[in-house]
Amino acid sequence: MTVARIYILHAIDSGEMETGLEALADAVRAMPGCEGVEVLRDLGNERRFLFIEKWESVEAHTAGLDALDKSLLAPVGAASDGPPDGSYYDYLKIV
Repeated sequence: MTVARIYILHAIDSGEMETGLEALADAVRAMPGCEGVEVLRDLGNERRFLFIEKWESVEAHTAGLDALDKSLLAPVGAASDGPPDGSYYDYLKIV
């Protein structure tokens, strides 16, 4: 069962956030069980970002999060205007 973990982030500094999310995405993509990562910036609000991770399962995401080098989160946290809003989603149809 493929699941998505979607984070909505609001940035204090959009350039710093973009750089931090790109580095984080590269690390997450390389983790076992990860099927892809997308980073999007809102066209109507350059300080709003989506970080979308695609995983084999919730358990694979949890294991990946446990194994993640936490220093990769520091730049994202420093550029954030508060904690991200994150949720798991089921894919109803994959195109």
